[in-house]
Amino acid sequence: MPTAGTDPAGLAGLAERYGLSKSSVRPPLGAYLRELWSRRQFVVSYAAARTYAMYSGARLGSLWQVLTPLLNAAVYYLAFGVLLGTKNGIDNYVAFLLSGIFVFTFTQRCMTEGSRSLALNLSLIRTLHFPRATLPLAYVLNELNQLLVSFGILFVVVGFTDGPSWRWLLVLPAMLLQVMFNIGITLVFARIGTFVSDITQLLPFVTRTWLYASGIFFSLPGKLSEVEAPGWVTQLLAFNPISAYIDIVRRSLLDEHEPNQLPHAWPIAIVWSFVMLAAGFWYFWQAEDRYGRG
Repeated sequence: MPTAGTDPAGLAGLAERYGLSKSSVRPPLGAYLRELWSRRQFVVSYAAARTYAMYSGARLGSLWQVLTPLLNAAVYYLAFGVLLGTKNGIDNYVAFLLSGIFVFTFTQRCMTEGSRSLALNLSLIRTLHFPRATLPLAYVLNELNQLLVSFGILFVVVGFTDGPSWRWLLVLPAMLLQVMFNIGITLVFARIGTFVSDITQLLPFVTRTWLYASGIFFSLPGKLSEVEAPGWVTQLLAFNPISAYIDIVRRSLLDEHEPNQLPHAWPIAIVWSFVMLAAGFWYFWQAEDRYGRG
């Protein structure tokens, strides 16, 4: 015969008597967003803790936040700019390359790190009741911190080569749009990574393919012109959201980027940002009561 300690009805009665509630429930979307806003301090603190933990064991500490993007850029400059000659025909290729790498890496790391954000915090999820979206959001904030450091390097480079300009302010709305896009796509991959662990093995191949199709190392219009591709191919490739964000940053910083501009970059970037943000929240929220089970 079931007792109060094993009978589900008895356990539910005990929980109700002592004011206990399930740690995994899915509130209405409006209430969920309000609760998520109330936990904003946790998101900020968790992101700061992750940044500190990432470099706490290294001798150079936080200096790696500056060295890492520079070393990545140096490797790509040698491999693509020098050995493959993609810098030919592009003025200020260093700034051209840095802007592409920094913008792409922001989204790439949000996806890959975000896909593990729930799996690495299962004990926290199973112990406490809180909106699970706080964890992917903290990962995005952590990567945004790295992007700001990288953009500081980029501004120094462009300042020395082209000189400062008021157009640099356009980087801010471009960054805001990319943050919105990254929040959405991180939430999508956070849910997928929770239930399909193989996605963490597949993502490096996906992001590498995306890297080569985003015009980071070369000018997409220039490269397509070389192979005499039809104009509609350029129009089609311009719908790549990362290409749009990169193009806007280059327009804002580089005077000589005009011949390499992609068509309709601003409207494409805006549409992608709002659609991905809304779709990502809705998709993640749908499984809120299933995270941490099993």
